[in-house]
Amino acid sequence: MELHGVGVGRSAAIGPILRMPEPLPQPEAAQHNGNAEAELATVKVALGEVAADLTARGAQAGGDAKDVLEAAALMAQDPSLIDDVTARINAGTTGERAVFEAFAAFQDMLTAMGGYMAERATDLGDVSQRIIANLRGVAAPGIPTSDVPFILVASDLAPADTALLDLERVLALITRDGGPTSHTAILARSKSIPAVVGVTGALDLADGTIVVADAATGVVTVDPTAEQRAEVEAAIARRLEVAAAPLTNGVLADGTLVPLLANLGSPKEAANAVELGAEGVGLFRTEFLFLDSKTAPTVEEQEKQYTELLAAFPGKKVVVRALDAGADKPLSFLNAAKEENPALGLRGLRALRASEQILRDQLTALVNAQNATEADLWVMAPMVADAPEAEYFVALGKELGLKTVGAMAEIPSLALVADQVAEVSDFVSIGTNDLTQYTMAADRMLGSVASYQDPWHPAVLRLIKMLGDAGAAAGKPVGVCGEAAADPLLAVVLVGLGATTLSMTPAALVDVRAELAGVTLDEARAKAAAALGGRSADEARAAASAVVAAGAQA
Repeated sequence: MELHGVGVGRSAAIGPILRMPEPLPQPEAAQHNGNAEAELATVKVALGEVAADLTARGAQAGGDAKDVLEAAALMAQDPSLIDDVTARINAGTTGERAVFEAFAAFQDMLTAMGGYMAERATDLGDVSQRIIANLRGVAAPGIPTSDVPFILVASDLAPADTALLDLERVLALITRDGGPTSHTAILARSKSIPAVVGVTGALDLADGTIVVADAATGVVTVDPTAEQRAEVEAAIARRLEVAAAPLTNGVLADGTLVPLLANLGSPKEAANAVELGAEGVGLFRTEFLFLDSKTAPTVEEQEKQYTELLAAFPGKKVVVRALDAGADKPLSFLNAAKEENPALGLRGLRALRASEQILRDQLTALVNAQNATEADLWVMAPMVADAPEAEYFVALGKELGLKTVGAMAEIPSLALVADQVAEVSDFVSIGTNDLTQYTMAADRMLGSVASYQDPWHPAVLRLIKMLGDAGAAAGKPVGVCGEAAADPLLAVVLVGLGATTLSMTPAALVDVRAELAGVTLDEARAKAAAALGGRSADEARAAASAVVAAGAQA
């Protein structure tokens, strides 16, 4: 029997499954003994201890996990939540029940907002469980323990659990919920652990069942045959050999260079990226400087962080994305207005143009960092819709002193006028996560439509080809910085479509480097052409794979 989902990574694992324990039962709707002050004091102690535990877990995990867990710790100390809990306790509700009700109400609100905020609802539920467990004096639900390695099955995984996985015990992850950009997927990539998310029927599997979790295909094979087991074990052995090979730059079999860059979220991640063979940075997300602030950071505060990043890559390309925030990641000092559909609202460059001083300050800080280091700084605007928007951003960047300024292609309209954009931009970088979301009208954070969030879809590939063709005609670089570049086979297709650089989570570099080295540019173009002829994502993937197989046989 086979179960299907969305694969995260290129590797596979085989072993018995263990399911996550059921969540704690919700507290009874009971009244406390009348001492609201003592009840509230106990709850505040629990809130503080849970926040401290999450922060400590983040410090231990580092990287993406640290950012995720620190955000979860802030949830446990959120003033509006604490006010709600306080009001419920003062009305007579027990501390446990007050926490449950307050957090549940906030979860419902986030879910209704959709997009990025809906994804945070899962994290909030985990924080609530940890606080209630603390109040009960019991262990919070978490990763099961086992004397033998196992494949973990869950409805979804909380960041606090995923961040500190024991990789000597947990072979792979299978979740019923989630999509390719969920926290489970992001953290699985950062740990180089195979995962298959959005798997219908995953929770019906019994503990101890032997399965193969194949991230490359997104297939979970239940009770594999001896032959299937042997194939998987051989594939795992080959991947270990590839991982142990000496690091090289990205290059095709015919010598065509394809620089492999890293997607980073803070300067602290730079050292690990370099160690894993990143030739530079293809996407540096600057949101970490803004999202936890009540006011915009100063030029000096930003400059310090940007300089630290650039200093880690002397002589190498570093592509920085201007603040990508707005209604889907609300900032009180940027755009606090409620919107019915924030994914289509005032975000990215739109929000920055409405608060231009924030944009000017950020670009000024980047110029100062550029002038103080030896890195090759490139800066791009997020959520650019057309050539006039690209022209505005490029002109402003050049006016302030930036040397290389471009646009992100995340909205289909930009691909449709790619020739016009290439005329006014120094480069274009394709954000495949959002490009897929907007092309397929499928919220990238919503598990129920995860099957649509597949960059292999021919509609998405055709837009990428338009961008690649326009870049080639104008002699302008076209990079890919979405997670699609972390899929080795799709990385080859992207090169065939005209991508000149690929940027990804650092853990994916080894697999992509190996895949590119096995094909020529003509073969990459042949696979891309085959994929473009598919009628669905599955057909496109199968068509590209078939070309590879035919070439190997030849």
